[in-house]
Amino acid sequence: MGDTYSPIPELNLLKEFDDECTDFYSPGFELREYGEGFWLDSENSEFDDRVIPFAQATMSGSLYALWRSDGRADLATLPVLFLGDEGDLYVVAHNLRDLFWDLLDEEFDGPAPTRQTYLDTRHAYLTWLKRNFGPTAPTFERSPMEEHGWRFVDWLLSVGEEDAADVVIENLDLFEVPRPA
Repeated sequence: MGDTYSPIPELNLLKEFDDECTDFYSPGFELREYGEGFWLDSENSEFDDRVIPFAQATMSGSLYALWRSDGRADLATLPVLFLGDEGDLYVVAHNLRDLFWDLLDEEFDGPAPTRQTYLDTRHAYLTWLKRNFGPTAPTFERSPMEEHGWRFVDWLLSVGEEDAADVVIENLDLFEVPRPA
């Protein structure tokens, strides 16, 4: 891989943009070492092999990670997980492009800063996003939790992460996502 940030072209584009920034472009978001970081207290290699952290999601230490839900070659199309610093866990985006657009939600990690450097960087991010991924956010028929949540629960149970599965089930209940028949 050499000096590239990750094996994912979309993340490498974001890293190049990020390296030029003088301020945050999304409250709490910060790229981290690709594939590094922990969330669970256990040392479950099956979990670690399929969950790939790549960014801090909040100022308090929550993470974004890709979930290798299957063997697809295009890692940018994998579901994105939110691994909360207080134990929360859910599927937050359908894929990286979906997450990139979601980063425009300024209320996710509290009120957005009002300083001019933040506003300028945020505008530059929006310009970057549109230039690289089109003028509008992708659309999906179902939310990420509706699309991937129960399959994620089943996978967590299959790798022995019952406590994590319970957290996702609580969130599925909160989001009123019924288990598919």
